[in-house]
Amino acid sequence: MLKTGFVGLGAMGLPMAENLHRKGLLAAVWNRSADKAAAVAQETGCRHCSTLAELAGICDVLVMCVTADQDVLDIVRAVAPGLSPGDVVIDCSTVDASTAKEAASLLESYEVGFLDCPVSGGTEGARLGTLSIMVGGAEDHLGRARPALEAMGKSIVHLGPAGAGQAAKATNQVMVAGINQAVTEALAFGRSQGLPMDALIEALSKGAAGNWFLSHRGPTMVEGRFPLGFKVALHQKDLGICAGMAADMGARLPLVEMTRVHYDRLIEQGLGDEDISSLFVLKENLFREREG
Repeated sequence: MLKTGFVGLGAMGLPMAENLHRKGLLAAVWNRSADKAAAVAQETGCRHCSTLAELAGICDVLVMCVTADQDVLDIVRAVAPGLSPGDVVIDCSTVDASTAKEAASLLESYEVGFLDCPVSGGTEGARLGTLSIMVGGAEDHLGRARPALEAMGKSIVHLGPAGAGQAAKATNQVMVAGINQAVTEALAFGRSQGLPMDALIEALSKGAAGNWFLSHRGPTMVEGRFPLGFKVALHQKDLGICAGMAADMGARLPLVEMTRVHYDRLIEQGLGDEDISSLFVLKENLFREREG
């Protein structure tokens, strides 16, 4: 049985680790806030490691799901000496493609594999084990790590060498920004026309405009509720990565730039920890300002 370690027990990481446990794969955990790791260890019977070096010595596969590029590199440097040749590190964080390539290079000198495996599907997908996982790295490393990935996700697509997974996730985040913009603006417009919102969402969901975000977030946003699936502040961070990757090629992403401005306004209003569907607040205000 594959012995899997997990680093980063946040809103996404915790349910992902729990799904590994359900498949009998979770051997040990480490978290910056030790109390979270201790709670998971008590619940699952896995080992709570006090250091990353200790974790590295236990695992065949190590999964991490953290926030920042520097976190990824710091963790890789900390675990690399304790891993064995043939082990694989899976990074499910969302970071720059260049960070994934650097992490892969650092681990290569230890004969340890690296897969950049950012995920899509939000906290619901993490909880249900239905995440879409975008993979960059070598085929043989993917083959070894596949049981762990299958415990966490429903779709596992190999896109190329290290960095390809993060490039795909960046593409996903641009698209999510566009969908968020379109759905929130359209529903605010529909409400301004006096339409019955539940019936409108049902009608639109069955046609060419139908999409997951409309069906799952539309009914709650028109009620003024924004159940957390993906935080505004995290998408803002991810869109900064997208903008930087485009800038490296001498390009700009107008949709991304507009969304980042809107997210700044939401954060200023104290909505940074709300779901991205809270963009509806700004869209509704467009029409309320006209009414005023």
